[in-house]
Amino acid sequence: MENQTLSEDILLLEGLKVTPKSSIPVFTLLLLVYIFIMVSNLGLVALILRTRSLQQPMYLLLCNMSINDAFGATIIIPHVLRDILISHSGRYIHYFCCVIQAFCVHFHASASHTVLMIMAFDRYVAICNPLRYATIMTNTMVVKLSVTAWAVAFVMVAILVGLSVRLSRCRQVILNLFCDNASLFSLSCESLLINHIYGLGYTVVLLGSSMSSVTLTYLKIAAVCLRSKNKVLNSKALQTCATHLAVYILLLVSAFIIVILHRFPQLSDHRKVASVLGHVALPALNAIIYGLQIKEWKKFNTF
Repeated sequence: MENQTLSEDILLLEGLKVTPKSSIPVFTLLLLVYIFIMVSNLGLVALILRTRSLQQPMYLLLCNMSINDAFGATIIIPHVLRDILISHSGRYIHYFCCVIQAFCVHFHASASHTVLMIMAFDRYVAICNPLRYATIMTNTMVVKLSVTAWAVAFVMVAILVGLSVRLSRCRQVILNLFCDNASLFSLSCESLLINHIYGLGYTVVLLGSSMSSVTLTYLKIAAVCLRSKNKVLNSKALQTCATHLAVYILLLVSAFIIVILHRFPQLSDHRKVASVLGHVALPALNAIIYGLQIKEWKKFNTF
């Protein structure tokens, strides 16, 4: 009986279709990118916390994004690296570990949106209410915004994954490189109506609030910049906003590509590659984009 229960809790994962000849180059490339992601993102956090001139609300909020990027990469890349080196028959994961991984995957994705929303709010106050910026964006406000961003993501994802965990299981194969919510509820033969309704609501609320708040914020910022005659300040404002928008657009494009590919089962291999790239390319690009922003900010403030 115990052996039967144990076997029911062991799931088989699909892997990337990598030939034996290309497995070592792919492994090496992913490992180098992972090292770059960790060093660059955690390095940015250390730089901001150690440099007094960078201890401003904009960069303190940026620490949330860098930590989240390092977290997101750690959820997936080591797991994929392991699977590249082992045979298909050895790609097993315990159900409990699968649930934890699914929660972390969606928590990382949700936090990416909520953190970018509070960063957009910071830019709005800085550009549209510069005289009140210091009184509004205090250290206490930065902490409150950060806690709210993480807490909202945590609660939304806890409900999302909790609805899938309640289902009984009749399958043991995960049709993905790693576990996510869709992987969890696809293991069940029960009705998934509640999961689909909440999943749709979760997506609409998260993406809707994210897109609307960021769009309205930057339209307001653009209007203020057009009315202002201070070219130097406008240039600095547009520069900081451009980096934020670039990161946000990359996040949206990556999310939409994965969602669209989910609708076409025959493109499952493309979806797997897109999923990995989403956890590899975005954290690396974010570190480069924000690193360049900090470099330009230092250059600007030396004059």
